[in-house]
Amino acid sequence: MVNAVHLRFKATDRSYFAILKKEIHALAAGAGFTAKKLGEIDIVVAEIVSNLAKYATDGELLVKLVEEDHLQGIELISIDSGPGMADVPKMMLDGHSTSNTLGHGLGSIKRLTNKFQIYSLKGWGTILHCAIFNKALPALTRPKNIEIRSLIVPKPGETACGDGFHYKESKEYIKLFLGDGLGHGPDAQKAVQAAIDAFRICPDHSPLENLRFIHREVKKTRGLVGTVVVFDRKEKKWSICGIGNILTKLQGVTFSKSYVAYNGIIGLNIPNTMKDQEVAYEKGQHLIMCSDGIKSRWDLLRYPNVFRYDLAVIVAALLKDFARNNDDMSIAACKINV
Repeated sequence: MVNAVHLRFKATDRSYFAILKKEIHALAAGAGFTAKKLGEIDIVVAEIVSNLAKYATDGELLVKLVEEDHLQGIELISIDSGPGMADVPKMMLDGHSTSNTLGHGLGSIKRLTNKFQIYSLKGWGTILHCAIFNKALPALTRPKNIEIRSLIVPKPGETACGDGFHYKESKEYIKLFLGDGLGHGPDAQKAVQAAIDAFRICPDHSPLENLRFIHREVKKTRGLVGTVVVFDRKEKKWSICGIGNILTKLQGVTFSKSYVAYNGIIGLNIPNTMKDQEVAYEKGQHLIMCSDGIKSRWDLLRYPNVFRYDLAVIVAALLKDFARNNDDMSIAACKINV
């Protein structure tokens, strides 16, 4: 079981914490975690929300079920807007906390989770990313060849989400699709789901031909905007084609390149003349795709050393600083290590 959309919980009202913990427990129980693992998840969630309530500003917790190396897991991402930590290793010591810094319980959270990272800047805030799996993950001797993360949340106050992301990979290609159904709510969700279903079965390797295939398959929906990106493992190059306002950017420590999409609406009207844009692979490239629920004037270089962190931290940082909160919001990130 895997969730495409993160559940989003505000952690500012203590009276809501019991409901929050109950919902997350039910999610994990439904995914088949053992009683022992459920107890550990409960402890981690309690520590996170306690820290957010005591020491953070505008704290929230994002939760979704994930799968990695054929193992079921639950991902937890806490985000806050301050005060941040100047010395994260010091805060990891058990029992270390001050009246104005998030630190209590971080050591116990790390021990109970299979993945754990903290990104924090003084005066900016903190992102804590962790995941618990039903079994221990295989030990990594080197970075994975491909890393992909997505963060999708519906418009505040709604449960249906009109944004969607899907990827598929083979020995030759890695193919990614990010779509945004027109508007929001159930009809937008139907449009983007129809597009994902079409993308799953499309045999073409060209992003443009993928979009044309999707266009034909979703004509009975309200339509959507979307971008397809294909990485050719043999040629070591990206091919990109998009229709509508999905922002696509390749960024690294020393470079940044944005892709300009075509005007149109997939399923309603698309240009007759389009072509794929090809970009050569460079070591350290991060592919980032965002729907228009995320403001476009972001630059990952403003976050010191963020490229050293899990992609989940990067997408969470963009949500924290650039979420419009008046629409569905989605961010997908991909890094190729060759």
